[in-house]
Amino acid sequence: MTNTLSVAVLGPGGVGGLLAALLARAGHRVICLSGERTAEALRTDGIQVRSALFGDFTARVEAGTALREPVDACLITVKHTALDAALARIPAAVAADGLLVPFLNGVEHPAALRARYRSDRVAPAVIRVESTRLAPGVIDHGSPFAEIDLTGSGVPRPRLDALAEAFAAAGPATRVLEDEMAALWAKMSFLAPFALLTTRYRLPLGDVRTRHRDELAALVEETAAISRACGGPADPAQALARYDTFPPSAKSSMQRDAEAGRPLELDAIGGALLRAAERHGVAAPTVARVVSALRPFA
Repeated sequence: MTNTLSVAVLGPGGVGGLLAALLARAGHRVICLSGERTAEALRTDGIQVRSALFGDFTARVEAGTALREPVDACLITVKHTALDAALARIPAAVAADGLLVPFLNGVEHPAALRARYRSDRVAPAVIRVESTRLAPGVIDHGSPFAEIDLTGSGVPRPRLDALAEAFAAAGPATRVLEDEMAALWAKMSFLAPFALLTTRYRLPLGDVRTRHRDELAALVEETAAISRACGGPADPAQALARYDTFPPSAKSSMQRDAEAGRPLELDAIGGALLRAAERHGVAAPTVARVVSALRPFA
């Protein structure tokens, strides 16, 4: 490997823990940032990964409660509901020249990060993967794929390419996309209807797409219209077809959070949809109704 990076991972859960372990196994220096209990577990036992795609392995990482030195990149892999508190672990003065790479749901977080850190170092990413933290430092990667889209308006392309190369060499298929807004809305267009309806009815996708097909189709249409108005992709027929290929037992992460009594990313997904719809004058009655039904549980 010609380019060894130093990478911090804020929130070594299902996604962050998997990426931290893969990068560490590939020879990069990895520093995980978390609460003291998790940090101690990682320092003692490393990160144990169970993966049919990448194999079962344990990776040694460094761990602490805050970033204390500059790194090439800091991956932000916490939930939106924990973002503000977690960012206290990354002082802007220490982050300095390093890339900040949020793997977050929604479309509004890049602007919030650019207001707090160097705007030309915020490089939003989208990951397609199913990966779960079973315990501190124990990661179960269940999907037969792990794919990353890396982007970042104003970020120097060589910096994006270097990180993408590191990701790809470590395992996940990775590409750099020029259009940040299109990349974020491509994920939002697929995620929002899936997350909102599986959580609204507490049902897996198979039941939602059969018992609530009309409502799912309406949500997909409205989300596509909002995406189009924001400069993103809009192919509602393709989105519905993708849902039909998923296992009927599939659940969204928001649904899993609801079942576990954890805070919901409702504002980052449903709230952001409604704010974008209002800005662009797009009618979204189905989105509004579903979000309203979920607000008492958020």
